[in-house]
This record gives sequence, C-alpha cells and structure tokens, in this order.
Amino acid sequence: MQFGNIYTPRGWRLGGIHWEEGRISRISGDPVDPDTNEHPRVLPGFIDLHVHGGGGADVMEGGEALAILARTHVRFGTTRLLATTMTAPDAHIRRTLREVAAYMEAPEPQAAKVLGVHLEGPYINPGKLGAQPAYARIGITEELDELCALAPIRLITLAPELSGHLALIHHLSERGVRVQLGHTLGSYEEGVEALAHGASGFAHLFNAMTGLHHRKPGMVGAALAHAQYAELIPDLLHVHPGAIRTALRCIPYLYAVTDSTAAAGMPDGDYRLGEHTVTKCLGGVRLADGTLAGSTLTMDQALRNLVSLGLSLAEASDRLSRYPADFLGISDIGRLQEGASADLVVLDPQLQLQAVFVEGRAIQGDA
Repeated sequence: MQFGNIYTPRGWRLGGIHWEEGRISRISGDPVDPDTNEHPRVLPGFIDLHVHGGGGADVMEGGEALAILARTHVRFGTTRLLATTMTAPDAHIRRTLREVAAYMEAPEPQAAKVLGVHLEGPYINPGKLGAQPAYARIGITEELDELCALAPIRLITLAPELSGHLALIHHLSERGVRVQLGHTLGSYEEGVEALAHGASGFAHLFNAMTGLHHRKPGMVGAALAHAQYAELIPDLLHVHPGAIRTALRCIPYLYAVTDSTAAAGMPDGDYRLGEHTVTKCLGGVRLADGTLAGSTLTMDQALRNLVSLGLSLAEASDRLSRYPADFLGISDIGRLQEGASADLVVLDPQLQLQAVFVEGRAIQGDA
C-alpha cells in the first residue's frame, strides 16, 4: 500500500492505493487538492514509446543492452517502454527484433517492462534522415509481415510520400500496428491523406519533417490541423517552448517521449546510436556535424519541464502515461484505477522521484 495524493481518472484523492498480485485492488481516501498538503504525489508510471537507449546501452546492440536500458529508465519513473530501432541494413534490424523478442520472454525483473518494438525506419525519406543512418528504403508489405512475425512491433514510423506507403499504412493499421509519420519531406496534403489511410500519429513533432508555412503548411501543419495524437520531445532543446504550447492547443492527446539514446543517465562523452557515434555535451546529444541525435531526456525531467510550461501536474501526468497507453490501445496501464497494473511513481512536492513500482514491485536504486 502507498499513501499520498493519488491521481486517479476521477481526480485527486488523499489516501491509500492497494494492490494484489500486481494489480490495483482498491484506492481509498477523499477528494483533495494536492497543493494544500506536503504528502507525496502518486502518479501512474510513465510510458515512453520512443527509447533508443540509456545507461550506455543502445537497442541495436541487443542482448544485455536491453536489460541495461530498461534498468536505467525505470530509475527515472518509466515503467513501460517501446524498444526503438534505428534505420539499418535488413539483417541488423531482423537480428535486433529477435533479440527484443527473446528479452521479452525472460525480462529483467528490476526494470521497466518492454511492451514491444517501435520500428523507426528504415521506411523513411532519405532526404530527411536527421540522425538516422543512410539505409532508408521503401517498405514492402511482405517484408513488414515478416518483421512483425519476429517481434511484437507495436509502432512504426515511416514517410508517407514514398511510393506504395499509403497502401502499406492501410495494411499495417488493419493488422493493429500503429503508424506514425516522421522523417518525411511530405506535404500537408500527403499528411492528411496518410491519416485517411490509417496513420494515427506523428513522430517527434516538428523534428525531421516539413515545417509550417502559411502557404505551404507541410507535415507540421497536417499534424496541428488534424492529429488526435502526436509524440513530442519536451527537453526544451528539440522544440521551443512556444512551439510546444502551440501543439498543446492543437493536438488533444499530444504525449511526451524521450527519444533517449545510450547517453541518457550517463556523463558527458561519446556513445553509440545505431551505427553512429554521438557526443553528449551541454545537455544534448549530437553527431559530429552538430545535428541533434536523440536526447538525454528522462521521463521525470519531461514531467517537470511540462509543469514549468504551465501544465497542471494532472495534465502533465496524462501526457506521460494515459495518452501513450491510449495511443497503443492498452487500457490497463497508464492510469491508477481498480484492475489496472500497479505501475506507479511517487514524487515529493518538488516533483523529485522518491519511489517506483512496476506491477506492485518496488524498484531499488536511486533515481
């Protein structure tokens, strides 16, 4: 049982949250304004749908790297995540998918739970690689079906303007895989058409996509005008606070991701990002030419950053937990209610992490 100001779908309650066998059995207490007391704030565990690495380990390394990144991010409140790949040769991607599937069969107990794979590339525009290695190519339905058979791919980022990709989007959405648009030179019209074919989100909004101009709204314009969901990196480096506020007004279920690299949770220095070597310095991660290459963001810092922009703690929590769970169509995580998984984070009034629970199991280690 954990006592505190508990954020539930029906509002805040000051009381206790109880669980049995990893599931919430009861939430007791009375309605409360958490700003009126100094008791801990109890929120749903954070869900990060875009994670390349952490703790010095990169998803594309497979094996022990998956356990290291999952152990690293749970220290910062992430209780569920998608292992996110990089654009790479086909054989490397397939090997990574097999490694993720094997890890999910025997996961690290003191770690965030891996929900599956976010396949970022290789089906992206070679003219908008960002920090992705230069292995972009057009997707083929049969190939995607083969990849989906290797591991539970829950989310794919692709460029909709490439030949055949509208049909591919429809096929993937029909089989329950979420598709989001990113690393794209597509127009506003191509973005709208992709949404009509079943795309349901946008990757790291504003980054690696055509920007908003009043006569050429671009992919950003399609997102702001039509999206229900989009992910955004709120490290205050990838996106200006003013642009974040714009997106918050336009996209109802905008949610936070870290897009974190192996450098997350580590000191300044050089790290791997797929085939690239990236450098962590001054709070960012960059390629040798200065291009931003993922982030060092952790989800607890993302929460504090959103609150610093004026969001209430409840709204910031939704954008780190409930909305990403809803985007994937999973109803028993990302919220504190009876029957849901007992994934929760405990913070002090200054929003510093005090404890993390995954399926009711206390995670050890300093946050």
